[in-house]
Amino acid sequence: MRFVKGHGTENDFVIVPDPGGSLDLTSAMVARLCDRRAGIGADGVLRVVRTKAMGDAHAAADDAEWFMDYRNADGSIAEMCGNGVRVFARYLVDAGLAAPGEWNVATRAGLRRVSLGATGDVSVAMGAPVLLGVGQAAVSGRTYTGVRVSMGNPHLACSIDEPVATLDLTRAPSFDPGVFPEGVNVEFFRAVGDRHLEMRVYERGCGETRSCGTGTVATAAAAAVDPDTGTIREGVWTVDVPGGRLTVTFDGATSHLSGPAVLVAEGDIRSDWV
Repeated sequence: MRFVKGHGTENDFVIVPDPGGSLDLTSAMVARLCDRRAGIGADGVLRVVRTKAMGDAHAAADDAEWFMDYRNADGSIAEMCGNGVRVFARYLVDAGLAAPGEWNVATRAGLRRVSLGATGDVSVAMGAPVLLGVGQAAVSGRTYTGVRVSMGNPHLACSIDEPVATLDLTRAPSFDPGVFPEGVNVEFFRAVGDRHLEMRVYERGCGETRSCGTGTVATAAAAAVDPDTGTIREGVWTVDVPGGRLTVTFDGATSHLSGPAVLVAEGDIRSDWV
């Protein structure tokens, strides 16, 4: 089984090419691949499969040749991954499976349009954030209130006054499962300048990661809410995460996430290990 290793602002992935959709990628295999001591190590797995080979996603085959089958590090299936889709697009261009330019990628959260050159950063249209009111999460006995945001997957973006580096995210934040029945990605952010944020995130199924693309957009959306109208103000936001810097743009209709997508290694997974 071939693999490529890549990352977007140090949110890292094992990329598994499977164009015909023949690979039985079990949750146990995903967890083993992502194991940082006994496997390759990653925050998740990106299976590269043609959309027409995906049963339920076949309806999108006319609009997107490729489907991003994203799995969390624990093997659970996720709807979307903003850093992952940029790395996925970079892989397709690098492997000669797609040309530089603009085209759609199919995901469980719908189509995502990517834009990229032969090298350099990748931009993706992430869709309009959906604001769902407020929610709460607790860390180290302290409760934080945040904005619930759907990016196709659930987020709770909490504004805090202290530097984000002071938080202890070695354990998962606690939350009300009645409010978040499918779990939630919890972001903590602080303003460090004009439309400039710092953020850390605890991702469901992964733990704390160095970056989260959908979480970055959710965080910028929470910061960009107009208190008078409750809508997201247009503009460009810079978000610093432990793994680097991302840019989020709101244009009134959708959101765009831009940042690096880097491929670092490739090889074969030994059949006896699988």
